[in-house]
Amino acid sequence: MYAENELLFPPSVIPRLRTARGEPWRDLVDRVSRLPQDDPENLAFQLMMIRLNGCLKCETDSYRAMRGCLACTHQTLRRHKPPDEDLIHCYNVALDDVIAHLEMEPGKGVQQTPAAKAA
Repeated sequence: MYAENELLFPPSVIPRLRTARGEPWRDLVDRVSRLPQDDPENLAFQLMMIRLNGCLKCETDSYRAMRGCLACTHQTLRRHKPPDEDLIHCYNVALDDVIAHLEMEPGKGVQQTPAAKAA
């Protein structure tokens, strides 16, 4: 009855979103998919999708949860009308938030990737 679902957006879904939008989105997905799950860029992508999908309000017995995280995310991306650059901006905001949080945690060194340093 229940599809594969998680409590929050799972990083395993990221590569499967490659064709959901245009080229800027595809480039972002390709880059983030190659990174370890604990890389700040990967965490930022997850945070962005948690925010866009509304994962914090998702209940395990809801229609969204029963369909699964991949279907929910595809629906969210289809409904997102602004261009891909808006999603890239959301990602950059999430990346800033992740880096700021990691810098506040003593003893948890921030592993910045070249793209994070350039942002």
